[in-house]
Amino acid sequence: MLRVESMGVTYPGNVLALKPTTVHFHKGEFTVLLGLSGAGKSTLLRSLNHLVKPTTGKVVSGEFGELTNRRILRQHRSRTAMVFQHHQLIERYTALQNVLTGRLAYHGTWRSLLPLPRQDLELALQCLDRVGLADKALSRVDQLSGGQQQRVGIARALVQQPSMILADEPVASLDPATSEKVLGLLRDICQEDGITAVISLHQLEYAQRFADRIIGLSNAHIVFDDAPENLKSKHLDEIYHRSPSVVAAEGKPAIHKPKTTPITTDVLEIAQ
Repeated sequence: MLRVESMGVTYPGNVLALKPTTVHFHKGEFTVLLGLSGAGKSTLLRSLNHLVKPTTGKVVSGEFGELTNRRILRQHRSRTAMVFQHHQLIERYTALQNVLTGRLAYHGTWRSLLPLPRQDLELALQCLDRVGLADKALSRVDQLSGGQQQRVGIARALVQQPSMILADEPVASLDPATSEKVLGLLRDICQEDGITAVISLHQLEYAQRFADRIIGLSNAHIVFDDAPENLKSKHLDEIYHRSPSVVAAEGKPAIHKPKTTPITTDVLEIAQ
């Protein structure tokens, strides 16, 4: 579905965010990227659609080939939907209007200034219905709860009719009950539609419960890549920088929430 070959990322100031990495993502898999803040999860995930530009190596789409120019990147992004931690919704818009922004990549700049076609509207309503929000279609998103807003974000991803969904800490700002509901909904939809998903998470218990595959990162490189049932204490020691004695005493590693700020240009860049 997607290949990452010797891809590394260094941020300005010579900050190494991801060491040269080779990894393949397979059709229909629900993959969780697991690790502490700063381990390289978000950098790896955002590199898959070049929201973060690789410094070395390459990303190769199974549908469009290597992401070498803007035309191929636009095609890849149109089929690779994004779900964000901070929702990235336009608060003064209704849920339906926000979902429809997921169709902008399928239209030219001038056409997108006009009302979108009826079939796009019908598709957006169907996507809202799939996430249980058909009755909120005409509600402004600033009147919705955090969990409802994240479900609008999932509907916006679905309206792209994607072959892959990337979700960057999609439940970090939600309570545990809502987090489980959102992750379960996302996994079920991906399974029903055969969508490949790559999700970054901090919560070990969610990774073990929902993932088909876990990729553990530490110090900007992959230290584990296997099925959840094969994730052992020795791997957790490495992922979470914990000594075996501490892990045994506490039963699970400490999981820290990252301090993040919204990147409000992401949705606009993908649409363009």
